[in-house]
Amino acid sequence: MIGSRATTASPCRALLQPPGADVFRLRTRVPGRHRKIKLGDWRQPWLRVAGALLLVVSACIHLGLYLTGYRSIPTIGWLFLVQVVVAFVLAVGALVTHSRLVAVAGAAFALSTLGCYLLAVWIGLFGFKEIRTRAGLAAGLIEVAAFATLALAVAITGARPAAGPARPRVLAGMRAAASLVVGVVGAVSVAALVLFGIALASAGEAPASVAGAAVTLKTTTIRGITVLTDAKGLTLYWFAPDTPAASRCTGPCAAYWPPVTGTPNAGPGVTGTLGTIRRPGGGLQVTYDSHPLYTYIGDSAPGQAKGNKLDLNGGYWYEVRA
Repeated sequence: MIGSRATTASPCRALLQPPGADVFRLRTRVPGRHRKIKLGDWRQPWLRVAGALLLVVSACIHLGLYLTGYRSIPTIGWLFLVQVVVAFVLAVGALVTHSRLVAVAGAAFALSTLGCYLLAVWIGLFGFKEIRTRAGLAAGLIEVAAFATLALAVAITGARPAAGPARPRVLAGMRAAASLVVGVVGAVSVAALVLFGIALASAGEAPASVAGAAVTLKTTTIRGITVLTDAKGLTLYWFAPDTPAASRCTGPCAAYWPPVTGTPNAGPGVTGTLGTIRRPGGGLQVTYDSHPLYTYIGDSAPGQAKGNKLDLNGGYWYEVRA
């Protein structure tokens, strides 16, 4: 009787016993095709997708800059177009191929694009010195995020153990290497943000309006045509949508086409009617024969008129003929 009670009690006790750690340990030990995703794997695809999307957003910003002002700047214009194409190719490659090499290339490309922007802000690039704009700020932050995201995706992929049993020392070494890579990625991202902030603090802006400041207008000859220039010899332009009493170029437009501000004085050869209007944000803008005057960031030296007959920022731009 005692033996039979023990025999019958064991199955009941086993049935009534709730599943414990042994059950879950058994599941984790069972190999099979259904267990392909290991710890950390779920993060890698999402990081790769996020990095690819950030590259696409950066490419769209650069495409907008190319179409709205940079396409007429020598070297810089077609480099913007190359950046757009390469960013889209790397984004598609990161999504389709799942290749670590493509992810590494995307991270390096985002970091190099930011580096070129910093060079253009600090010392100029190919004769062009960048100015501070909201689009440039957004693109820089997105490029830092794209680098960090794709680099972390590569680090997590490299930290996954190979199929089959792994020795504790090997696993510990892989975890240590992954932690080191994550730390390096974080340090590089922080350094990039610091340099980006310093660059923005020192970047030039469109000149602010200064009440009472004297502005001397001059003339020069470009391709056999006498055009109006500012005191530095830079060609001046007028904007077709403007009216004699109001400027239609504000916000980002004024960053690409800095308005000529102050009180005008006529230099040699200037025979038209000079005047001023009040800009929407305050301050005086110089006018010539009732046209508000602007310079163009694509002109890096006297004698250039790269903004003439461009259809940008909402209308056509023309050099002011004296």
